[in-house]
Amino acid sequence: MDAFAVAVCKGLALRKVNLGQMALVGLWFGGFQALMPLLGWLLGSRFQALITSVDHWIAFVLLCAIGGNMVRESRTCGACGEMDASFAPKVMLPLAVACSIDAFAVGVSLAFMFTKAHMAFAILSIGVVTGLFSAAGLHIGRAFGSRWQKPAQIAGGVVLILLGIKVLLEHLGVIAF
Repeated sequence: MDAFAVAVCKGLALRKVNLGQMALVGLWFGGFQALMPLLGWLLGSRFQALITSVDHWIAFVLLCAIGGNMVRESRTCGACGEMDASFAPKVMLPLAVACSIDAFAVGVSLAFMFTKAHMAFAILSIGVVTGLFSAAGLHIGRAFGSRWQKPAQIAGGVVLILLGIKVLLEHLGVIAF
């Protein structure tokens, strides 16, 4: 949802959006959103044996903190600021990295929940969905303005918080999925 919100802001800065720009934004954001959880998962799986007894609390805290931060950021006025209309790597790289830092933390928490096969599917899904949402966000930003930025960011934050609560409740035996 962060990448979607940034893509909407990017679309606001453009006079016209074409398929090439949409594909480029989708590749930047989708690629980094897939790479960062992979890196987080690799790091988390290295230390899994050391922290298995508290892994559910780590996942809960990380997911709730990231989700809460997304909801908090959605309330900030003028989130788009002065977005640059450029698609140069020096502009896109910092945006893609900034939008995917929290995905690294999610990847660490996924190391305690997913097998290798599940993680491969999760990474592929994260990359493809983020890429598609980012491409759509660029177009939506140009067509509709910032109307959808805040609801998208709130929805993403709430989903992460609910996922964190689900992980904790499953581990505590309160619910079984």
